[in-house]
Amino acid sequence: MMEQNTRTTLLDSAERAVRARGYDGFSYADLAEDVGIRKASIHYHFPTKSALSSALIDRYHSRFDAACSTIRASHATAAKQLSAMIDLYRDALAGGRQLCLCIAFTISKESLPADVMDKVGQFRAMVLAHLTAIFVQSQDDGTIRAADAPKEEARATLALLEGAHLAARAGEDIAIFGGSLSLLRKRLS
Repeated sequence: MMEQNTRTTLLDSAERAVRARGYDGFSYADLAEDVGIRKASIHYHFPTKSALSSALIDRYHSRFDAACSTIRASHATAAKQLSAMIDLYRDALAGGRQLCLCIAFTISKESLPADVMDKVGQFRAMVLAHLTAIFVQSQDDGTIRAADAPKEEARATLALLEGAHLAARAGEDIAIFGGSLSLLRKRLS
């Protein structure tokens, strides 16, 4: 049980570091100091930074997918689902101090192993599938105005969410995120 707790603690520490400073902005020495263990102990759980990154994106993918599924199940209309998705992205900013893990990894794509970037692509495909389903539902319930092309709407919305994330992080101001999404929110009824 102790071994699993150490692994989880390491993943938590690494996720905070990547989301705040990027993939290139932390080392095993940083994790060792944060968690209070030796670097050799980190290598026991994650032999390479690549293995750690792979585990991070797998865990993030599972959690985010579950959150998206909960949103879809707990909100009756497409507009309420999309609003909750926007809120999910806003909350991931931690007040403008962090990025979504997927975005943070994408920024460092040249430093990441190909398998991790493949997993980032799978993450984005999962988010696009959830967004597409919301826009498909909006064609039936009419709660998102002018949503005639669900796949294109989903791609544009994800680009808007990611761009707003980057702008808010750059300014360390959550209000930038909200302002960037104001026109999209006005389409929700």
